Amino acid sequence: MLEPFAAVDVIKAKRDGRTLTDAQVDWVIDAYTRGVVADEQMSALAMAILLNGMTEAEIVRWTAAMVNSGERMDFGSLSRPTVDKHSTGGVGDKITLPLVPVVAACGAAVPQLSGRGLGHTGGTLDKLESIPGWRAQLAPAEMLATLDDVGGVICAAGDGLAPADRKLYALRDVTGTVEAIPLIASSIMSKKIAEGVSSLVLDVKTGSGAFMADPAKARLLAETMVRLGTDAGVTTRALITAMDVPLGLTVGNAIEVEESVEVLAGGGPSDVVELTILLAREMLDLAGLPDADPAKALRDGRAMDVWRRLIRAQGGDPDAALPVAAESDVVRADVAGVVTRMDALSIGVAAWRLGAGRARKEDAVSAGAGIRLHVKPGDTVEAGAPLLTLLTDEPGRFATAHDALTGAVVVSPAGSTMERLPLVIDRIT
Repeated sequence: MLEPFAAVDVIKAKRDGRTLTDAQVDWVIDAYTRGVVADEQMSALAMAILLNGMTEAEIVRWTAAMVNSGERMDFGSLSRPTVDKHSTGGVGDKITLPLVPVVAACGAAVPQLSGRGLGHTGGTLDKLESIPGWRAQLAPAEMLATLDDVGGVICAAGDGLAPADRKLYALRDVTGTVEAIPLIASSIMSKKIAEGVSSLVLDVKTGSGAFMADPAKARLLAETMVRLGTDAGVTTRALITAMDVPLGLTVGNAIEVEESVEVLAGGGPSDVVELTILLAREMLDLAGLPDADPAKALRDGRAMDVWRRLIRAQGGDPDAALPVAAESDVVRADVAGVVTRMDALSIGVAAWRLGAGRARKEDAVSAGAGIRLHVKPGDTVEAGAPLLTLLTDEPGRFATAHDALTGAVVVSPAGSTMERLPLVIDRIT
């Protein structure tokens, strides 16, 4: 087959700051998926995009080409309106776990396609796999049946969904091009558009523990993704939320599941509850269910009922004991005072070093590893009071975890002021 373009000409065009044509974009994505464009050529193009950017029209076309590289899901047979949520990831971000049951309990269908953690950010599938028997992989028919019966599902995306993105995502990770906003936006939105939901809420994190630490860049990413979703016919909205401090009081896998169940039981940390309800209200509004009350669904037990059914539907036992780390080590306050800093990135890296995360996609994670937080910024502590408990199955990991925590938690004299991002920084529609 004679190819209509040469990869080097497409690379040079973007290297020199020119706008790629629709035909060039369609070809390069298709040719890369087929293996005609080599990894080193796509690496060069990704770097050119990182350095020179893309026009809005280019990003729209690039996203559509990645959607068209594979299959599309269809939820038209469901009686409920479909809505999904995507978070750009953070430290202690277990929101998907209580959110899906809450929204499903209020009448929407939530086909939540989730991923695994890499580096200091946790993965939803890793957390859920700490539940004995739970399966991340579902066949399309099984996913539809569970959505129809339970109202929600949390599972891995199938291999046929945006395969171009799967190849390009892995390449960006090893070529220093992860931060390119056009490539981030098209990566996230190609999967969500191919997923076939009617509406989507984006939770774009910012702060030290976030993928986009700079609030201005987080806003640009959110605006780009909202436009992509809208152009593709998916009603899309974004919240920009804080990730300067870990969410909740747990960072890990099994311990985050434990905390999520506490939220579903009507308790749990106030920030996790607040963000769950805020996102649920946005999702229900987009799904055409603005009068549904997610807070009531948490209080009256309906969300917990959905959680238990969801876990059972995917082979898990909601009553099974969760894995517990073999070793623990407590970090204590050196002085009395008020906690004025609790850096999300440092705590995320420490949890990763304890075994809760992975450096490469093929690495295994420890279900029991992680960090329990005993305080949050603003809390008063006495000298010797516990600040963090480190959990691991391998005591040799404690030393490097402690190294990551140097300066992560600051206790200042009583009356000291602190700066914190508000939980919700902005809303993009």
